[in-house]
Amino acid sequence: MRLTAVLLATQTVLRISSRPLTSKAAALRTPRLGPQRRFRTMEIGEDPQDPQNDVNKSESDVTAPAEPREPTEESKSSLEAPVEPGLMPGETVVREGKAVILFPSANEVFYNPVQEFNRDLTCAVVTEFARETLAQRGVRIVVPGEKDRVVVRLADERNGGEGEGGGEEKREEFRTTPVGERCEDGLRVLEALAASGLRSVRFSLEVPGLKSVTANDCSAKAAALIARNAAHNNVTHLLEASQRDASMLMYEARGKKQCYDVIDLDPYGSPAPFLDAAVQAVGEGGLLCITCTDMAVMAGNSGETCYSKYGSVSIKSKYCHEMALRIILHSLDQRANVYQRYIEPLLSVSVDFYIRVFVRVRTGQAKVKNSASKQAVVYNCVGCGAFHLQRMGKRISQGKHVKYSAATGPPVGLSCEHCGQRHQLGGPLWAEPIHNMEFVQKVLAAVSGNPSRFGTSKRIEGVLSMVTEELQDVPLYYVLDQLSSTVHCNTPSMLQFRSALLHAGYKVSLSHACKNAVKTDAPAGVLWDVMRCWEKNNPVKRERLSETSPALRILSTEPALQASFDVRDDANPQSRKRHLTRFQENPQANWGPKARAKAGGGVSSELEDRRKQFQGKRKTQITDSAQLKNFPCKKFRKGCCTYGEKCCYSHDPQHLTSQEEKME
Repeated sequence: MRLTAVLLATQTVLRISSRPLTSKAAALRTPRLGPQRRFRTMEIGEDPQDPQNDVNKSESDVTAPAEPREPTEESKSSLEAPVEPGLMPGETVVREGKAVILFPSANEVFYNPVQEFNRDLTCAVVTEFARETLAQRGVRIVVPGEKDRVVVRLADERNGGEGEGGGEEKREEFRTTPVGERCEDGLRVLEALAASGLRSVRFSLEVPGLKSVTANDCSAKAAALIARNAAHNNVTHLLEASQRDASMLMYEARGKKQCYDVIDLDPYGSPAPFLDAAVQAVGEGGLLCITCTDMAVMAGNSGETCYSKYGSVSIKSKYCHEMALRIILHSLDQRANVYQRYIEPLLSVSVDFYIRVFVRVRTGQAKVKNSASKQAVVYNCVGCGAFHLQRMGKRISQGKHVKYSAATGPPVGLSCEHCGQRHQLGGPLWAEPIHNMEFVQKVLAAVSGNPSRFGTSKRIEGVLSMVTEELQDVPLYYVLDQLSSTVHCNTPSMLQFRSALLHAGYKVSLSHACKNAVKTDAPAGVLWDVMRCWEKNNPVKRERLSETSPALRILSTEPALQASFDVRDDANPQSRKRHLTRFQENPQANWGPKARAKAGGGVSSELEDRRKQFQGKRKTQITDSAQLKNFPCKKFRKGCCTYGEKCCYSHDPQHLTSQEEKME
């Protein structure tokens, strides 16, 4: 009788889309009642494969009891979560935020603890988006841990006269909606590629003002797991599991009144196949949350592949991470323009091994005409790294009218004016600001004022603080290490270099995308003048420089600017003064994106083989330096080797020819 009651309750609670599940997947929906064992949950950062972290140990397996400690807010919330009566063989329980999720440990791709920052940041952004959107509908959200905010609507009430009653303001209190309750005027959220449904469960438990959350995955096992996790966390009144093709699900929602207010795309690799459907399925003024983990493509390793996916050519450069952000924004805007829509970036971040963008999508034929002037191509010098942007279109305001015309260019000559080297052409890319400062300030204030809400609150505060300090009207950046390496001199401190630019009257900031980035409105010529002045105080041996090297060409020119390296107080930004967590170290070995899942579940066996592919290239290690003469000198081939006959590598033309043939 007890087992029958559990089965009936499970069938009543779980809601899955109309597509039938297979018998194996349906079996996942019903927990097996085994022997009474007590399980512990796996904390964030623990390796599920580590025998010491076996979460399926019973109390009898533990040799020594843990020391009692004070319950934290997070542990208190975890105790309130429902307890799973039994786990299926091989499953583990993972706790993140307020969610307690069941994971099949045989497929570790379902969960990546490094992505907790991504999910925390998304919850924070969606919460502020819900606060702004629902305020227009007369609803005030209530976030646990936040100080109560008195939010009222102000409406001018005109009585037709200018007496005492004229011009009074009517104060109308908002309806409130707490976390975990269904709001009829709330947001409809879609997680198109949900896997285990962790993100959707966290939305349901941590983001107020939601009407529904749809967690979709094309895998029958994943859809059944989502349903189990929804029931396990008591959010079936908000969360609906769906087993559909992500693109088809979004295409069916386009043009309808019930389109989604928030769409989250976090695929394995590129989101390119889903962008066209996403820009149509999101409602007017809705929020798109996009993650890209194919950074090798977007950072310049394969420019032709980047063009085929995003309509933009990526190039290898020091500013590749910000360029990747601008490439995905360009791709989103271009696809939205086809349907008379355009984007407004709210927040764009490059962290860890991926990039993440949050954009609003709006409709307007007149606004779409501005898109051409928002895109640009970039000319990048292969010698010194100087870059110039060329807009794709020109927009001139003439009173109430706007005139559009083709842009004029190019902004550079046949060769670089600083070092004489050639240019590479990259893009098109988004050339407008990639953040909305007002929105970012709201998210930062909410996270700083309620630090116990997220496990990564300190890092969110550090990253968003750097974002607010960035120059918004300056695309891309230089890297201080690269500038010093180009002229072969030692590197000035960041404060000294920033102070020199500030003394010269230019604006300068750091970038969240790179630790040693220099984002400035100063032209490249000014940067090289600063480096020339620095080199005079820290001279370079000119006789060791090749005649064709960019360093000799740059240092041979006298600086037109006399730089001052006296450190200024405003050269040190507040995020650096406060020692905020900005660029954290890698937390563990083999850290990064997890392996791609196999069709039948489990992790691809090729992962370890790919990791070892480029290790130990030389089977026989060289112990005698004389053996290096069998390898061609790369610097000699480029014409910049200064060692002559003393070089330990070969200058033999035959070795050089054979090496070039191998490269071809």
